[in-house]
Amino acid sequence: MNPSRTLVRIAIPVMAAAAVGAVTVGALSANSSSRSGSPVAGAEPRADGAPAAPSAAGDPDDPASWRLPIETYLVSRADARLVGSTRDSVIAACMKRAGFPKWVPAPDLPVLGGKTVTDWRYGIHDAAQVAKRGYHPDAAEQQAYDRAMMAGAVDKSGADPATLQGCAQSAGASVPAVTSSDLVERIKGDSYVQSAKDPKVTAAFAQWSACMKGKGYAYAKPMDANDDPRFNDPRTVTDLEIATATADVACRTRAHVEKTWFDAEAALQTKAIKANQAALNGVREANKDMVGKASAAATAR
Repeated sequence: MNPSRTLVRIAIPVMAAAAVGAVTVGALSANSSSRSGSPVAGAEPRADGAPAAPSAAGDPDDPASWRLPIETYLVSRADARLVGSTRDSVIAACMKRAGFPKWVPAPDLPVLGGKTVTDWRYGIHDAAQVAKRGYHPDAAEQQAYDRAMMAGAVDKSGADPATLQGCAQSAGASVPAVTSSDLVERIKGDSYVQSAKDPKVTAAFAQWSACMKGKGYAYAKPMDANDDPRFNDPRTVTDLEIATATADVACRTRAHVEKTWFDAEAALQTKAIKANQAALNGVREANKDMVGKASAAATAR
């Protein structure tokens, strides 16, 4: 199970060259605010660069407001937008000089599904939402996402791919593209997989499974329900899916699945960060440098 793909069922058209300047934020940190709009409590770094003990955040009942230690070393969604929009402007100016004034960057993709790194990372948790959409994202969000994808799939400027690629590469000199380091992604991915094997987590899974069985559903682990192929159609939400998801959330709440899993993963990440602190300090400085260059370029334009 890839945690970055959790619960997102998307109809994706083929993307054309117009999408070069678009910002992709699926693997980035959305740590600027929680779903409720209040500041996200989290692991602020100590003087030596290491994060403090993680917090489950302002609302213990809302996983969207929790923050994992590794998020200190991710680019925030707001910063990613800044970098992306600035790069778009630089690329557009280059394309105009190259004789393609009608070229426009693909629109930024709207957020779809989870609003933060931890929202939906451990599965669905909003009873009101699943009562309408089961394991699918909000219908309006899905439609907005699909429209943006379609808009980005069409380039009406007539630009050739080589010219566009050249402008994208030249933009990197002043505004580097948003990236997430391999080390950060490895820690984030490994901690997700390994935390699911923690004894406390597997005990919570067993309790959840027993609860689901009592409601007439046979799944061994919470993500088995989410990944049920019967619910994979991105455009169809069945009564069975809604009933399953509703039972799922109730059993998750009873077994404390999300909080138990989060605590186990946060502990693993804290240990991994300590073992890789020097390299991660470099990642954080590189992120700051990237955002600083984008801010300077945006101000100069």
